[in-house]
Amino acid sequence: MSKIITILSTKGGVGKTLIAVNLAVSLAKDCRQKVLLIDLDLQVAGDMARMLDLAPQKSMVELIHSLKRQPRDVRKEDFLTHSSLGIDFLPGVLKPQQAPHLDPVRIEDAFALLRQDYDYIIIDAGKSFTDIFVAALNQANLILLVVTPDILSIYQTKWALDTLQFLHFPLSMIRLVLNRAESVSGIGWEEVKGTLPIDVIAHIPSEGKAVGQALNIAVPVVIDSPKTKISLAIKKLAQTLNTSSGGLFIERREMGQSGAEITGLEKTGEFWQKEGLVEPLAVIEEADEIIILKRRVQNRLIEGLNLKRIDLKVFSDYETKKELKNKAEIMVTNFMTEEAGSFLSSSEVRKKLIKEILDEALGLGPLEDLLADPEVTDIMVNNKDEIYVERHGKIENTSKKFVSNDQLKTIIERIIAPIGRRIDESVPMVDARLFDGSRVNAIIPPVSLTGPSLTIRKFRKEKFKVEELIGFGTFNRALAGFLKACVLSRKNLIVSGGTGSGKTTVLNLLSQFIPSNERIITIEDAAELKLDQEHWVRLESRPSNIEGKGAITIRDLFKNTLRMRPDRIIVGECRGMETLDMLQAMNTGHDGSMTTVHANSTRDVLTRFDSMILMSGIELPLRAIREMVASSIDVIVHTARLSDGSRKILQISEVAGMTDEVHINLKDIFDFKQTSTDKDTGKVLGNFCATGYIPSFIEEIKTKGILLPEDIFNPSV
Repeated sequence: MSKIITILSTKGGVGKTLIAVNLAVSLAKDCRQKVLLIDLDLQVAGDMARMLDLAPQKSMVELIHSLKRQPRDVRKEDFLTHSSLGIDFLPGVLKPQQAPHLDPVRIEDAFALLRQDYDYIIIDAGKSFTDIFVAALNQANLILLVVTPDILSIYQTKWALDTLQFLHFPLSMIRLVLNRAESVSGIGWEEVKGTLPIDVIAHIPSEGKAVGQALNIAVPVVIDSPKTKISLAIKKLAQTLNTSSGGLFIERREMGQSGAEITGLEKTGEFWQKEGLVEPLAVIEEADEIIILKRRVQNRLIEGLNLKRIDLKVFSDYETKKELKNKAEIMVTNFMTEEAGSFLSSSEVRKKLIKEILDEALGLGPLEDLLADPEVTDIMVNNKDEIYVERHGKIENTSKKFVSNDQLKTIIERIIAPIGRRIDESVPMVDARLFDGSRVNAIIPPVSLTGPSLTIRKFRKEKFKVEELIGFGTFNRALAGFLKACVLSRKNLIVSGGTGSGKTTVLNLLSQFIPSNERIITIEDAAELKLDQEHWVRLESRPSNIEGKGAITIRDLFKNTLRMRPDRIIVGECRGMETLDMLQAMNTGHDGSMTTVHANSTRDVLTRFDSMILMSGIELPLRAIREMVASSIDVIVHTARLSDGSRKILQISEVAGMTDEVHINLKDIFDFKQTSTDKDTGKVLGNFCATGYIPSFIEEIKTKGILLPEDIFNPSV
C-alpha cells in the first residue's frame, strides 16, 4: 500500500512544486521506488507538467467521472502519463475551467484505486484550503509544509498549522521543509524551528542558477545537476523518507460511521443493540476500540488541562470557556493520533469523535446534541441509561446514555457551580439554569433511588411573536386583541396551567404589550423571562449556602421590589408565602402586574390561592382571603397541553367580584371547544369561542382609548 505525502504551502513562490517534482524523481531514481506524482494545485494548472516536459491528455477529472459511471471497468493506466524519468503523473485538471468538476467526495475513490500499485504517491496540494485541498490532506500519511526563512512565509506557515489543527490534523503527521535555507538575508533555521512547533525534516539550500537552468530545459534539477547542494539535499530527504522505520508516516485508518458514535450502544452477549437494531460482531469490536480510545484521550486531556482542579465557574464565562475549548480541541487532535497509533482518514469521523470527547470533558456530554436540537423542548434524564426528550409536545426515548452515574453527577455540578449552587447528600435537590437561560432541576441519591436525575426545560432564544402563536393554534386573533387590551388597561393577570402547558410562553407574550416607557421588575426562581423593553430590572432568588444561610426568597425580593418604584411587577411563579404579598401589591396601586400559578382550571386558581396563603402560616379567615383575591385579580388565562402535544389557551375568565360572603364570581369570556381528533395525525381539532359575556371593564378600556371591537364577544362571530 502506498505511502502518501502531501506537500503544501499557503504562500506562493516558496518552491513547493519544485520540491514535489524533484522529490518524486529522486524516490524513483535513487531509491528505486514506484512513484506517482499528482498535481492538485488547481490555481496554476500545467506548471508541474511543464517542469517534467509532459503533455498529459487526461486528468483526475476524467478518472473520477469514469469511476462514477462504470467503477468496475476503469483502467487507471488510461489516465496516467508515464515519464521517462521513472515516475507516473496525473494532473488534477488540464485547464482551470475544469476545476469545478473535480468532485472532492470522489477523491477518496480515486486514491483507493491508485494507491494499490505504488510505493509512494506525492501530492502537490496547492495553497488554498479548498474542499479539494482538504480531501488531498485526508489521504496523507505525511504532510510536508514548505517554508522559506522570511517573516511572511513563517507567518503564513503558522497560520496554516493553526488551520490544520482546527481541521483535526495532528502535529505528529506534519513536518517542515525549509527551502532556501542558506539565504543570506533569511532568518536562521533555529529561529524558524523556535517559532513553529514541528520538526524541520530537510534544509534545502538556495541555488538559483542550477534551478533556473533546469526549469528552462524542463528537466528536474536532481537529474540536470545531480551534484549541486540543492540536488543532494533533496536526495537526502528522499533517503530519509524511504528509510523511515515508520515514525514519520502515520498509518491511515479507514473507519465507517458505525464506529464513530458509541453513545446509546448497549452490550448484550456478542451483539450491540441500538434502537432495536442488532449490530454484527465486527462493529462491536470497532466500538469497543473506540470506547477505549476515547477514555484514554479523555484521561490525558483531564490531566493536561488539570480539569479536576479547574474552577467550575469558568464554564459560565463564554470567552474563557471558548478559549479553553479551542485549546482542548487541539490537544485532543494530537492525543487521538498518538493513542490510536494511526490517523482516522474520515474528517467526519474525526470531527465526531473529537466533539464527543470535548462534550464529555468540557460540556454536558450526551446532552450537548439534544440542547442544540431546536425541535427538543424538554430533556428528561431519569438515570444514566434513560434520557427522554419532548419533541412537538410528544415524549420519546433517545439512544443517548451517560457512561456512569459519576459522569452524570459531574455534569450536574458543572451546571450549578457557576451560579453558586451546590448539590450533595445534605442538599440533594437543586434548581438552576444554563448560560442560555434553560431551566434545570436536578435530584440525586439518597432522594432519587435510581441514581442522579436531571430535567432541563430549554430556553427559546427568540420570543414567540403573536403571529407565530396564532399560527401554532395557541390562540386566535380575537383572544390576542383582548389580552393586549387587558395589559394596556393595566389589568392584573394570572396565567394558570399544568407543568409544560406554556404558562411562561404566554407570560412572555403578555409582556410584549407593556408600553416601553414603563419600569418593569421581574422576580423569578430561575430567570427565564425574556422582555424586549429597555427599562427592565431582573431579580432572581438565591438558595442558602453550605452553612444554611444567605437564602434570598421570592418573598424577600418582592418586598424589596416595592421600594424600587415599579410600574409593573412580574413574578415568574407564585407558589408560596409571596402570594399574599403579590395580592396586596395588586390591591394597593401596583396594577398591571402578572404572575403564573400551577392549576388545572381557572376556578382551581382560586382554590390554589386559598391554600398557598393558608399554608404560609398567616391566619386569615377564608372570607378575607377571598375578598382580597376578588379585589386584586382581574383576569385569569388558563393554558393546557392537549393530547396531541399542542399547547393552547383553553379559557380566559374575569374575576367579577363576590357573589356572596365566601364565593367569588368567575365569568368565562373565551374558551376552546374541542370538536374532534384527526384520525390520521391525532391532531386535536376545535375552535376558540366567545361565551357571550362582556367583561365588566369594557367601558374602562374604551375610555383609555384602547381599540377593542365588541363583536369579538359575540358567540356567533
